[in-house]
Amino acid sequence: MTIARAALAASTPRSGSRDRAVDLVRAACIAGVVMLHAMMVGVAVTGGVPSFVNASDGTWWVVPLSWVLQVMPLFFVIGGFSAATAYRRARERGGDAVGFVAGRVQRLLRPAIVTIGIVGLLLALLASAGVPADLVALAGFRFGQPLWFLGVFLVCQALVPALLRLHERAPYATIAALTIAATGVDVARMQSGIDGLGFLNLAFVWLALQQLGFFLADGRIDALSRRARTIAAIGAVAALAASFVSGIHSPDLVANINPPTTALLLVGVVHTALFSLLREPIARFADRPVVRRVTDFVTPRAMTVYLWHMPVLLGLAGLTAASALWTGMPLPAVDSGLWWLTRPAWLALALAVTAAVVVVAARVEAMTPPPLTSSGRRAGLGVLAGTAAVAMLLVAGTTVITATIAVALLAGALRLARADAPARVEGGQRIVRSLVDRVQVSAHPAP
Repeated sequence: MTIARAALAASTPRSGSRDRAVDLVRAACIAGVVMLHAMMVGVAVTGGVPSFVNASDGTWWVVPLSWVLQVMPLFFVIGGFSAATAYRRARERGGDAVGFVAGRVQRLLRPAIVTIGIVGLLLALLASAGVPADLVALAGFRFGQPLWFLGVFLVCQALVPALLRLHERAPYATIAALTIAATGVDVARMQSGIDGLGFLNLAFVWLALQQLGFFLADGRIDALSRRARTIAAIGAVAALAASFVSGIHSPDLVANINPPTTALLLVGVVHTALFSLLREPIARFADRPVVRRVTDFVTPRAMTVYLWHMPVLLGLAGLTAASALWTGMPLPAVDSGLWWLTRPAWLALALAVTAAVVVVAARVEAMTPPPLTSSGRRAGLGVLAGTAAVAMLLVAGTTVITATIAVALLAGALRLARADAPARVEGGQRIVRSLVDRVQVSAHPAP
């Protein structure tokens, strides 16, 4: 057994068990996203007219806050770790790539079709209630912004079987190729001044981070000496600092996500090295009863929490504005001392209401039948349909019409990621063959 495999065997739970450290980090990432977006909610009422702004625009605190709460790189690393582990276990049980992709389509898009459908209905209700069209449009825009993650993560997970094969054959060459491609996109964007080129890194940056998760799943990172992992973390931080000082990357890590830049790769290296170094104490902490209950709640509902937190924040912002209009009480100015005093209560309320909504939403999603093995063509079309739905909402905005079209596309994607239609055809063919056999027997009775 190689050193990497030995480390993997020592650090990874047996089949059928959960990796508590990974689950806790995933839950922390989701909570970090909710808190980051909650901090960006700004509500004001001026002259009897409500306005909703990004509270972080032009503020000093967004930079240090982004260093703490920009957890998307770690989320993709953990996603790569979990996907590689799950796919390898599926292969051991006789599963294949098609079944894995079909399962990922079902797991990611079932929560999405519920959320987008209800949001479309709510937008229609707001418009019919006389809410100004610009506020309805703003709500749809704000809801759609975080959906980029759903589309990108779906594509990344769908490519896991192919990229894991490449990783198993040439691990360093594969991640190096993705990293070089991401760097090339950054250079081309900076040299040309065309920011749109940066969106090519929606593929290269996030796939490279997912590939880093494969190394974590192999045990290769845990097999490194503590000195080597510490040097990697310090080196990545130094490279980040140099890129900030030189102007290559913005020190605001939230700005580095739209479009994605190679700064996120360095953040991913820091996060991964620190997770590996602290994995044992994290696992011990995660095994505490209260912490375990939290992670057990979040783990199977991670995508549901992500999808529902923005509608919850928008709803709370709307209720805040309505309350101020109704009572006449002034709202604290964004970034004022009183505004900061209210942030802990605001964050706690956002997390609590999101959790309550998720409990209900998860029950609706659980009513959908579990995924069945699909064909490769159907599963691939399901990924394309799901990605198209998200892309449409991001480009055209979330409206009643686009939400309706997106729901139709997502329903098609979920249908394509199931094999019950071919199964019925095959069943029908068996019935027809049986009837034909009977007719032939009747036409040619035994002597």
